[in-house]
Amino acid sequence: MELRQSNPWPDLFRDTQRSAFHMEVRDSYGVPGESEPLRRFLSGEARSEEPDESWQAWASLVRGCTARGVTVSRIRVVTVPHSDYQRWLLTETRDNIDAGEDIRYLPRHLAGADQVPVDDFWLFDDTKVAFNLVDAEGKPAGAGITTDPSIAAYCRRSKERLWSLATPFDKYDDPAETYPR
Repeated sequence: MELRQSNPWPDLFRDTQRSAFHMEVRDSYGVPGESEPLRRFLSGEARSEEPDESWQAWASLVRGCTARGVTVSRIRVVTVPHSDYQRWLLTETRDNIDAGEDIRYLPRHLAGADQVPVDDFWLFDDTKVAFNLVDAEGKPAGAGITTDPSIAAYCRRSKERLWSLATPFDKYDDPAETYPR
């Protein structure tokens, strides 16, 4: 496995030919650029009119991929009721969709505990896996990258199994009502 501690994502996405799939399994993340928008959300303040620089870079990366015919998709496996972070993320997901991502949500209790991978990962072209690395505070710390066929096959199976159970973002209206506590 190769360790890349700097920002490996632009290169990984530019090298991708067909698909980039993200499996998200954490209920919160410590992304530094998200702390202020999350704080604003939790305080009931209006959303900032201007997207920050890191969001603009991400949206540009996704648009570039989809313009080349690469599909960009993700599943968010979430605990219901949602964490504060996931409640905020639901208000931001439309931006990802507008940039070209296909995002689906799957309540953790519907997936089966033994069916959800332990770690987040990106699967590129069904052959390269990049595990999202985080530090003790949940902040991004790079990626562990492998092309090991057995690891890629495990990630493909997880993707296929959970994708069929997940709900497209546009149909994931009010999980508190749909999936009561």
